[in-house]
Amino acid sequence: MYIQPVVMMDFETTGMSPALGDRVTEVAALRIVGGVVVDRFVSLINCDVRISPFISQLTGITQAMVDRAPPVEQVMPELVRFIGSDALAAHNVSFDEKFLLAESARLGIVPAHAGVICSVKLSRRVFPGLRSYALGSLASSLGIRFKGTAHRAEADAEVASALMLSIAAHLGERYGIREVDPRFLQQINRLTAAKVPAFLQRPPATDNALVNGPVRKNKSGVK
Repeated sequence: MYIQPVVMMDFETTGMSPALGDRVTEVAALRIVGGVVVDRFVSLINCDVRISPFISQLTGITQAMVDRAPPVEQVMPELVRFIGSDALAAHNVSFDEKFLLAESARLGIVPAHAGVICSVKLSRRVFPGLRSYALGSLASSLGIRFKGTAHRAEADAEVASALMLSIAAHLGERYGIREVDPRFLQQINRLTAAKVPAFLQRPPATDNALVNGPVRKNKSGVK
């Protein structure tokens, strides 16, 4: 379980890079507390852009859907408030965070999230040797089922949240780490894959937050 909240976010966009003029079309942000999703923010977004046929085919998001959606000037401040100062996670977080920062900067907003966690990198380190770490393939390998349509923000965020909970459960079962601080996962993200097994066997307690978590229990359940 997570001893501090983690917000799993997923954007759908018109392309790969805000630097090339691409914009957001939909967002989902799910807050994980302990071992469950307790809150969510989901919205289509109108950035007054054209949706290409390729993007509509990939995501199912049409021009008419975004034309009727709330404007980005409304959605982004609400999203940033929802995330607050919690840790931010995403499957390939560098992609989603760059859109978060770009859209926020357009409106003069400064997000305050407490660092980022990349569930792709994390999965490669915690579940080494899998065939693929694309979200759909990874979910299939771990027995996680999509509840909606892939490449829609809420469905992808749901699966990515289930992945984060699976990672926490695996750390408990395999390494006895019952309580996971998001900063502990950020440390794993920064390690090379070769260093992770030793780190998980003996994670360093470098500050008060990490002294208090992770918590290890022996087989009798005594800390």
